[in-house]
Amino acid sequence: MGKRFVDVTVALFLLVILSPVLGVTAFMIKKSMGGPVFFKQLRPGLHEELFFLYKFRTMTDETDALGRLLPDDRRLTKVGALIRRWSLDELPQLWNVLKGELSLVGPRPLLVEYLNEYTDEQRLRHTVKPGITGLAQINGRNNLSWEDKFRFDVTYASTHSLVLDLKILWLTLIKVLKREGIDQEGGVQKFKRAKEA
Repeated sequence: MGKRFVDVTVALFLLVILSPVLGVTAFMIKKSMGGPVFFKQLRPGLHEELFFLYKFRTMTDETDALGRLLPDDRRLTKVGALIRRWSLDELPQLWNVLKGELSLVGPRPLLVEYLNEYTDEQRLRHTVKPGITGLAQINGRNNLSWEDKFRFDVTYASTHSLVLDLKILWLTLIKVLKREGIDQEGGVQKFKRAKEA
């Protein structure tokens, strides 16, 4: 109950305080890429139940001659890169927090395609509600291997507490202000190769 109270209180506060930032970000996306402003994607949450995760859109929908989406680096716009640099693309997830699908702190919700690749131990990350930030995000982000990311997720699932959540939130704020890396989630094939290595 304490965790949910913090989630709702902080999410509401941030949505109100950052409403000008949300508005400007939406305007920049609309002007540079057109609609839609938001990107939504199914992700597995608590007990692997699926929900739509919301983000600000940072890439175009450009395709090649065969109708396949171009690589991410070719679809990422200058505005999108700026939004990612400051982690502004994550702000719409505060709505997911209010809906109870996300927590402020927890294992990052990964792609649905990853579910079939988990070991029994890695699957423990879904015994807690996923979060906007977590242990992995304050301990290396892009520099972590897949194995280390899952190890941090499972560690959080078994040791989480309100004190730990507050520490993670504080350290996340520091990293965002220092602009230390962008948490790219990679693709399914990259995840599979990491498991096979």
